[in-house]
Amino acid sequence: MAVEFDAVADALLTVWEAARERTTSRVSGAQLRAIMLVEQHDGINLRRLATGLDMLLSSASRLCDRLVAAGMLEREPGRFDRREISLHLTPEARRLLTELRDDRRQQLAAILADMTPEGRQALLRGMREFDEAARHRNASVQSVEADDPWPGRPQDPPVGLPTQDRPGNGPQVARTA
Repeated sequence: MAVEFDAVADALLTVWEAARERTTSRVSGAQLRAIMLVEQHDGINLRRLATGLDMLLSSASRLCDRLVAAGMLEREPGRFDRREISLHLTPEARRLLTELRDDRRQQLAAILADMTPEGRQALLRGMREFDEAARHRNASVQSVEADDPWPGRPQDPPVGLPTQDRPGNGPQVARTA
């Protein structure tokens, strides 16, 4: 099923990419992702943006510098901590996103018009279910990551049970508090 879905999803991705290329020649793919993330989380700080884009803080900072220079983002001192910077979209960035979505919707409407009403309804039902499953899966993954302050670090064993041997350490027993 995943192989078949991947093959047919290519048409949808082609529509998305073509709209992006037509309307966003002024920004890169990474910059567009940043703009969309700031749209979703107005006032986001640089650290959260870097995390959301899965990039280093320094890379996210340079990306924001370019977006500010291009007139797409505004930086504002944080409300609670003046050293923290919050990010906001400019009217130009909002116009860019509107243009992108309008173009994409026009292309989708033309393709959907060639489908039967039943096919359109089945596609919509399936895509809604797919969206719900993806959101649920992403929420579960984010919840697990948020619970672990040091992702990728072996978890401590239950209190009182032997730990695994670790390089440089002999067998240990977890201490009870």
